Amino acid sequence: MLDTLKQNRFLKFLVSASVIYVSLYLIHEFIIKKHTHIDHDFIKHIILSSDKVLIWLGYDTFTRIGDTDYPGIGIDGSDGVWVGASCNALTLFFLFAVFVFAYPGHQKSKWWFIPLGILAIHILNILRVVALALLSLYNPGILDFNHTYTFTFIVYAFIFFLWMTWVNKFSNRTTDAKK
Repeated sequence: MLDTLKQNRFLKFLVSASVIYVSLYLIHEFIIKKHTHIDHDFIKHIILSSDKVLIWLGYDTFTRIGDTDYPGIGIDGSDGVWVGASCNALTLFFLFAVFVFAYPGHQKSKWWFIPLGILAIHILNILRVVALALLSLYNPGILDFNHTYTFTFIVYAFIFFLWMTWVNKFSNRTTDAKK
């Protein structure tokens, strides 16, 4: 079994990515989340960044930040949107980083590709919140569907696109195969 794992690159990737992701997830859930305010701080950053984008687009906005259990953002005249811990994209950052880290390639390239990919996912997430706030104003009836399906698909497709970019453009399989 161990020899099969060592020889099968896909199986090796799958096992190592799974172990790393589960480890990061458990560290986040049981250590970082319990002993830091990183989730709350990230939500606050997303709300404030989305607020700046909406103001730049000419909208009058409101935010709910601070001690509230329901932090969110909205455009005046709407109910706004709630930004919860599952919306802050931290687990998606882990997922993307693990995909790149576990896949063969030069470590030096991973040190710049992973942070740039995480930044791109973060910007996309801010734009997602902006779009949801706009939907809350203009067509609240389709807000839930788009939050649950459309934007989830877009974000995961983007992460897949980034990973495929890594696989096809930046990983050097021949160099890693010799190691």
